[in-house]
Parts: sequence; structure tokens; C-alpha cells
Amino acid sequence: MAAAPLLVCDFDGVLIDGMPEYWWSARRAALALDPSLVLPEEAPQGFVQLRPLMHKGWEMVLMAAELARPSLAFPALLADYGTALGAVRERWGWTEERLQQALEQVRADAIAADRQGWLGRHRFYPGVLERLRRLAEEGASWAVLTTKGGAFAREILLAAALEHWAVYGHEHGSKPQVLAQLLREQPRPLWFLEDRRPTLEQVRRQGELEAVRCFLVSWGYLAPADRLDLPAGIHWLEPEAFQAPLAQWP
Repeated sequence: MAAAPLLVCDFDGVLIDGMPEYWWSARRAALALDPSLVLPEEAPQGFVQLRPLMHKGWEMVLMAAELARPSLAFPALLADYGTALGAVRERWGWTEERLQQALEQVRADAIAADRQGWLGRHRFYPGVLERLRRLAEEGASWAVLTTKGGAFAREILLAAALEHWAVYGHEHGSKPQVLAQLLREQPRPLWFLEDRRPTLEQVRRQGELEAVRCFLVSWGYLAPADRLDLPAGIHWLEPEAFQAPLAQWP
């Protein structure tokens, strides 16, 4: 009998919908860096549209500030986000480290001041809690692999009383680096669930990660064309398939 897999799950966009928290924290971090910014309390549509393109937390802070710029050419930013990102960061003059630190400080302060309020800005996607709890019945374990700070992911998992195998935050390295480490250390199959297609494509391009089984979930922060013409080795995962026994997954 084949060994049960270790499911390695991205956090935001796979397990958790935290859009209210993303803007809440990114807005406050941007204002801490530049108090002159004028930013709405609710997430603007531009931030929601950019979310599938943003990879790391510091980008959210930077984009919150950029969206306040009156002369912003938003269609051009949305169309070529990857190229524009470096120029945007240079314009504001903030390093990735400073942006990330500002975001994590906001989150740490929020947890210290009102943990329940901060937790309440996140919700698990429908059926996720129940499915994770059923994995043990199939002999499988699951871990979190996120670009969020691991401490913040653990706070949310703890509040939900979820027993995970491990949590890997941005402080553990890039997702391909962590997957490569797990492949070296784990004798069981690795299944990687992600809502960001470029991350999965990066994994597929690395020969040492060939054994990782990749799934692009349908319910996360996806761009409209993300599901089209998926490369070989990336499986499209609908909620119905996610709820099915692992032996029936694509």
C-alpha cells in the first residue's frame, strides 16, 4: 500500500480568506511609514484586484501606499505588476525588510491589544476545517507553508483548535526551498496545495522538486486566466475534489 501523503498547504488563499485583515494591516503599516497618506477604511477594489499578484506581505504595504498616489496609472500596474514592482519600491524608497517589519509590527500590536478582533478578520474557506480534521482518518498529515510570518499563522490555527504537523513561515525560506528540504527529510509523498499559479510553475521548473504533486485550488486569490492551459504536473482542484478521499484526487 502506498504511503499516505503529507499535504503541504499554502495558508492565505487556500485555508484562510483574510482579505479584511490584509487591508486592515497593510493600511496601518503604510500609514506608520507615511502618516500623510490618505487611505480608505475598507479595501479599495484596486487592492482586491492586485491581491492575486502579490506574493509577500511587504508587497501589500507597498501597494496600499501606491494606491493612494493621485497620478497612479492603475491599468498599467495591473497589466505588468511583476515589472512595475521594483520601480514602485524605488519610488517610495522603502526596503522589503522595512515594509515587512512594519506589517509584522502592526499584526503583533493588534494581537496584543485585541486578539479576538484580529482573529475575527480571518475566516476559513467553507469545508476546510472539517476536511483537515478528516485527514487523520486517511493516515495523512498536513503542514502550512506560507509567506506570512509563521507566528501569525499559528495564532489562527490555535484559535481553530487545528492540529497541524508543522508551520513554515517566510522566515524558513522560499516555498521551493522548504519543499526541497521536506523531500530530503520525508519518506512519504508530498502534495502541495497553492492558489498562486506562478509559485506552482516555479516548483515545476525545478528538477529536484519533480516528486512534489502540485494542486492549484479553485477558491483562492486567482487571476481570471489562472486555470487555463495549466502546465503538465499542475492539477486543478475544485472544492468537491478537495472534500473527496485522497485516493480520488486528480
